[in-house]
Amino acid sequence: MVIRFLGTGTSQGVPLIGCNCEVCTSTNTKDKRLRSSVFIEHNGTQIVIDTGTDFRQQMLRENINHIDGIVYTHEHKDHLAGMDDIRAFNFKTRKAVNLYATERVQNAIRAEFAYVFEIANYTSVPQINFNTISHQNNFNVENITLTPIQVMHAKMPVLGFRVGNFTYITDANYISETELQKIKGTDVLVLNALRREDHVSHFNLQQALNLVELIKPRIAYFTHISHQLGTHNDVNNELPSNVFLAYDGLIINV
Repeated sequence: MVIRFLGTGTSQGVPLIGCNCEVCTSTNTKDKRLRSSVFIEHNGTQIVIDTGTDFRQQMLRENINHIDGIVYTHEHKDHLAGMDDIRAFNFKTRKAVNLYATERVQNAIRAEFAYVFEIANYTSVPQINFNTISHQNNFNVENITLTPIQVMHAKMPVLGFRVGNFTYITDANYISETELQKIKGTDVLVLNALRREDHVSHFNLQQALNLVELIKPRIAYFTHISHQLGTHNDVNNELPSNVFLAYDGLIINV
């Protein structure tokens, strides 16, 4: 299984508009973070988790010209806003793209992109098929089986996903014991670590490290990173030997 990190930044990305801090002015490409998303290729199937604001740019940068499905964690703008750009895949394959989302996220898509549903068979809008998922049941996208993991983003339930020995969790600040059991034994864990200070809806760095210690993956990567955390190199040098900051364009094999 091949994982590509399409984006590893928080909702405003890094650099932040108008900010002159050390991170935002860094010349290190690993400090340039688009909105968080990953691409998974496994058993001949290719999927994307979330279509954030930078979806088009991410597809072009990684030269991705085929996807078998898009899976959504939740409906916040930084995870949903790029959905319109799936039209390019419609034009290429001449068929609708399968979207996998909870009913709540589907309702948000219908509201955010109302024009998609207004005129039947209008080809200048995204052509999509909804597939309903929940945290209670595994589901398949072609040859990939995903286990949904419900986490809390303040008061909002959000889905993380496990594929084999890989687990991806973003936008979380609490995971119940029941859902933690779905993660135990994972080999590679991706977890959000927003900043050093506490946050109302995200794990901070220490909380993320505590979870890594609890779950005990072979290796862990942190994502959904803000400019407040620090530069990539400085933070990476502080972390345990099996924990790393992810960065845009990082490719790992699981």
